Amino acid sequence: RRQDTECSTSSSDEEFESQPLLTHKAKRAFRRRRKLEKETKQLIKQEELKRLHKAQAVQRQLEELEERQRALEIFGVKLERELRGESDAGTKDETQMLHEWFELVLEKNQLMRYESELLIIAQELELEDHQSRLEQKLREKMAIDDSLKDEMDLNEEDEI
Repeated sequence: RRQDTECSTSSSDEEFESQPLLTHKAKRAFRRRRKLEKETKQLIKQEELKRLHKAQAVQRQLEELEERQRALEIFGVKLERELRGESDAGTKDETQMLHEWFELVLEKNQLMRYESELLIIAQELELEDHQSRLEQKLREKMAIDDSLKDEMDLNEEDEI
């Protein structure tokens, strides 16, 4: 009997000791998961800030480009008037004015190509931002246990 009592006591002691071990393991797993989630959120925030800075730089470049295009347009109108003889400034040679005109057209075309590139970059940034938001939304949806989701939640998760 004494041995039986000791065995039962020791087995209950093992169960008692293993339970805190399980909770300790669960706590560690929970902490690791929370740390990973926190790191992921920080990375997402950093990527968001990078996109924001890049978008601001693109916006500034577009504004500078627009200003340069306006200046070229004004110069082009003046040059066109001189070429037609509508201006009093007839001191320039016609070949020189035509040369300036063609350079102006070339520069304007380069600026238009550059503007197109900047607009594509801006659109890429918008798409990356949209993708990031969708990924975050999907992570939040997937974090919820499937048994707690209704059909609408499952459909929304599939759509995302």
